[in-house]
Amino acid sequence: MTADILYPEEWANVMQGSDEWKAARLGKATASRTHDIIAKTKSGWGASRTNYMAKLIVERLTGTPTVDYVNSEMQWGTDKEPEARMEYQLLTGFDVQQVGFVPHPTIPMFGCSPDGLIGDDGGVEIKCPNTATHIETLLTKIVPSKHIIQIQSNMSCTTRKWWDFVSYDPRLPERMRLFIRRVERDEHQIKYLEKCTMEFLAELTGKLVDLESLYGVTHD
Repeated sequence: MTADILYPEEWANVMQGSDEWKAARLGKATASRTHDIIAKTKSGWGASRTNYMAKLIVERLTGTPTVDYVNSEMQWGTDKEPEARMEYQLLTGFDVQQVGFVPHPTIPMFGCSPDGLIGDDGGVEIKCPNTATHIETLLTKIVPSKHIIQIQSNMSCTTRKWWDFVSYDPRLPERMRLFIRRVERDEHQIKYLEKCTMEFLAELTGKLVDLESLYGVTHD
């Protein structure tokens, strides 16, 4: 079984944050949470994987999006993203296309919501973190591993070849506000992430079947 394939012009029809966008991703695993899907401890899967699966199970059972906690730093990042996107476009000359939810072409119930697509091959992931995190990125010039996982998952969903990671903090002097690092598609890592995601979704479906058998609940 394959997911319905939507082309870029269709992805663009739904604005992120809208009711249509929330409905499109309801109960589905997303690239932004792939780091939770693969989270492990020495003794097995991590608690964040279990909690994320429970969140998706609730969404599928109720047909209602769960409300995620948003702290002040997260809200800051959301508020500053448009400004960061504009600065990125001015510096690179790229035309960034904003899109909604992009379903994976072959894995049902999996997709991503890119911060932007560039041409036919690229994309961009924008982070507006706290100042300490931004400074650390400026000094190390290293993209944090959990963002690499999200970026590779984005490329898996969109079939893109490269993705720019952007860290932006307007509280710093202008020359230090924007950090950009190109991330190339890594087929080996993508195959691993896709395998883990399919196993996660299969386990989720199994738990829904068990709940239905035990308690007579219905699910999509």
